[in-house]
Amino acid sequence: MTETKKAAGKTQFWLFKSEPNTWSWEAQCTRGTKGEHWDGVRNFLANKNMKAMALGDRGFFYHSVNEKRIMGSVQVIREHYPDHTDPKGRFGMVDIMALETATHHVTLAEIKNEPKLADMALVTNSRLSVQPVTPAQWKRVCKMAGLDPDRDTPA
Repeated sequence: MTETKKAAGKTQFWLFKSEPNTWSWEAQCTRGTKGEHWDGVRNFLANKNMKAMALGDRGFFYHSVNEKRIMGSVQVIREHYPDHTDPKGRFGMVDIMALETATHHVTLAEIKNEPKLADMALVTNSRLSVQPVTPAQWKRVCKMAGLDPDRDTPA
């Protein structure tokens, strides 16, 4: 899938869920253009999603647990490689960097109340930690959050 995506020149979109007490949006932003690896994923479908990512893909950074809201946008800056925290070597990680902080942190409740987002993985498979986002969903959530859907450099 990655080769096809690169050949077609199409950006894919994702959602990365993080517990803010483990890794917060603020911590992600402090990493600047160096970004940070997205490690510790131990779900096979989430890992498969990361394998499908390519340089330049973008995503939402989502605070889970009690906050349940979109914090900002990120970009994939390193494609899937082995996760150094996995002793069995079955899972991988990608590196992401923060692009832009949302002017409005869109909550899960707002997403669920938006009919255009009814099929979003966050609504239909909310436990998955790394999820695909369609281009239409990307544009709609960006509009709701005050994010530039075309941004590909840090704000």
